[in-house]
Amino acid sequence: MSTFIDAVTQANREIYDTLSSGLSEEMLSKHNIGAGGDISRGFDLYAESVFVKYLSSFGKIESEESGSIGSGDCTIILDPLDGSSNLLSSLPYYGTSVAMIDSDGMLDTAIVCNLANSDIFIKESGKALLKGSLSSDIHLEVKANSYSDTGIFERSYLAPEISSKLNDSSLKYRSLGAVALSLAYAHSVKFFLLLGPIRMYDVAAGLSFCEDLTVIVEDEYVIVSQNKEIALKIETIVKGS
Repeated sequence: MSTFIDAVTQANREIYDTLSSGLSEEMLSKHNIGAGGDISRGFDLYAESVFVKYLSSFGKIESEESGSIGSGDCTIILDPLDGSSNLLSSLPYYGTSVAMIDSDGMLDTAIVCNLANSDIFIKESGKALLKGSLSSDIHLEVKANSYSDTGIFERSYLAPEISSKLNDSSLKYRSLGAVALSLAYAHSVKFFLLLGPIRMYDVAAGLSFCEDLTVIVEDEYVIVSQNKEIALKIETIVKGS
């Protein structure tokens, strides 16, 4: 593994250990609205500070919390706490998202980690998507799960009519509340659907994981599926609603 991947992994391990020990009042406290448009909490800023410590030497960081940090030829797109509301509510589905963009504007490396169960997904340009654990140095290639009968529909609350039509089409789904993390699990589910707004912090890493799947990206929605027919069927539903 590269030095960058090692640094991201170490940052995730430090954050995982801290969050596993419980959240203090300082961690739970509200701060200002971050660069991504959401209110930052103490644990968001804490996670950001850990990533800055480990990654600032690799390039400029564009963080969902504080915006641009530092400088360099490469750009690191960072969501230091994906699924903050889940963490706040003790729902075990939250993580981190890191994408390194090289000096030519191409994605070099993407890493998403599930801090609730220590799953970590790693994608280097031109290589297969790998999945491992923070507790191990073993990473295995991710394969599509052809047996899944359930998809993920993030921000389903934005369009109840789409939810109804998916149900009528026997397309079951869950809305889990962590976009980057849900994209990381796209190979495991029947489909992934996200309604806008689409922010780079949410999709920069996760979409790179899906290059071997059918991916449809428009201004107000993202659809991913291992089955092209299902992806097109969902797009027809979205467009017609």
